[in-house]
Amino acid sequence: MKRHLYLSCLCLFASALYAESFTFQEDVRVSNSQREYHGSSTSVPYQECWDEQVEVPSSSSGNEGTVGAIIGGVAGGVLGHQVGGGTGKTAATIGGAVVGTMVGKNVAENNSGPTYKTQRRCTTRYEERNDGAPLFRNTAYYKNQPIVKYSDRPLDYIRVNVTVSY
Repeated sequence: MKRHLYLSCLCLFASALYAESFTFQEDVRVSNSQREYHGSSTSVPYQECWDEQVEVPSSSSGNEGTVGAIIGGVAGGVLGHQVGGGTGKTAATIGGAVVGTMVGKNVAENNSGPTYKTQRRCTTRYEERNDGAPLFRNTAYYKNQPIVKYSDRPLDYIRVNVTVSY
């Protein structure tokens, strides 16, 4: 038994002494090259601006209708006084003043429409920037095993060192 064990170890050692290997290089065709960015990525803010028409609230105290009513009432009274005769002159003056007041108020309120001004509006947006240089991820397959090599340009072939031991 001891003798068989000794002979087995001796055969194993002898075969290890005579084991050989050799190495060669082979070019494998690249099947895919993709651009990638390595390094830091930053968000850079920038402003986007435009002009917009904005309605300006009326700065007056709402006296346009009152002023129009007074002017309309006076004008209506004068015109009514011109039209009427005798006792109807007073009624025509009062009627002209009332109608003139209503017309003057409506005209003044309708003419004081909204005013607009141009206002500059801005918003902040962000742009992604990569600080690193672009690299290409080149992928090839040797004996159904993926091989990846990064380079600064797309490659046609990747050189592979193959070692065979026997």
